[in-house]
Amino acid sequence: MGKKVVVTGVPGVGKTTVINGAMERLAAEGIAYKAVNFGTCMFDVACKENLVSDRDEMRKLGKDDQKRLQQAAASEIAAMSADANIIIDTHSSVSTPAGFLAGLPEWVLRKLMPDVVVLVETDPDQILMRRLGDESRVRDMEGARAIAGHQEFNRAIAAAYAMYTGCTVKIVGNENFLLERAIDDLVNVLR
Repeated sequence: MGKKVVVTGVPGVGKTTVINGAMERLAAEGIAYKAVNFGTCMFDVACKENLVSDRDEMRKLGKDDQKRLQQAAASEIAAMSADANIIIDTHSSVSTPAGFLAGLPEWVLRKLMPDVVVLVETDPDQILMRRLGDESRVRDMEGARAIAGHQEFNRAIAAAYAMYTGCTVKIVGNENFLLERAIDDLVNVLR
């Protein structure tokens, strides 16, 4: 069975950039990981069911639809991890109009049983500036204080994930101009 590492962070923190850098470095060392985006797995199912037309509509779906899509994605990813090291690129929580929704609720954790949960974090002002510069996504506008609150909630929910699964939690800082340090930290977790 492969190693399962969940890498999370609020939108705009740069988690996918950190993941891609770490995978490149590990591949050069002969260590293979497959990166799977949890939201993309959910989105693929939602598209097949004509529930959404783009990723940004996903967080506005009802709780029952979210749960069903999460279960389908978790089953698919769990099957992949049977014989490969997997990085699960996802969000610890999703900010919805009704409040925060756990990105990895109990029914998902039961299927995935990760070895490590990594929180990629940085200064909320840096995240806000990254979001403003990303024209490829349509995101709800929120200020630095709301982003800080979301990161704090992610720490709390990651602790709950660790309590349920027995995994460890690692915080990786992805500060502006220090991407290589963030990649180094994630590589050390993945080795």
